[in-house]
Amino acid sequence: METHLAPTNSTHFLDTLSQAIAAFHGTSDRPRPSASTVVEALLQAEKAAKQQHLTYPLDALAGKWRLYFTTTGRATRKAGVVQGRGWYVPRFAPAYISFLPNAAESDKGTISNQIQLGALQFKLNGPFKYPGKKNLLGFDFTQAELSLFGKTLYTSGFQSGKTKRANFDELTVAKLPFFAFFLITNDFIAARGRGGGLAIWVRE
Repeated sequence: METHLAPTNSTHFLDTLSQAIAAFHGTSDRPRPSASTVVEALLQAEKAAKQQHLTYPLDALAGKWRLYFTTTGRATRKAGVVQGRGWYVPRFAPAYISFLPNAAESDKGTISNQIQLGALQFKLNGPFKYPGKKNLLGFDFTQAELSLFGKTLYTSGFQSGKTKRANFDELTVAKLPFFAFFLITNDFIAARGRGGGLAIWVRE
């Protein structure tokens, strides 16, 4: 299956999403698109990715990304009407997700999810697997870390639900928390979570 970094025939929704990203970086005089417009663009992008059977390499996800936009609950379209509200994440509480591929195993690596409030930072770390099928990335957080001004105050390992670290490699992605990525560019990535919500992360 051929690898792409953007759907073809996608000028409309890519323009909307690119406009939103440009507003974040302050590189455009155009106003930030409304949240409902962005949700519609994400649904169109997801549909295009499925229709065109797009696949994305793990290397395209590598790095640190800032959460920029998300939806509350499952976002869908019913009878032509978009269901689900979206919102831009406030700048005063930045949240990040990071993917560090494992050099020894091409489909695995470490995922980190962190939120920062001033000098206080809370981070979750754990393993992920990205077999490539349907652009699904399954993961499990197994360690928590709290730091202040870059100094670690607390760290602890834990087991979450059925996904114990000892049997993580044996579980299929369908049994793990996961992200289904449907759009990956050099500037931003977009995915649907297992719970049905949509999200955009930007590269700073």
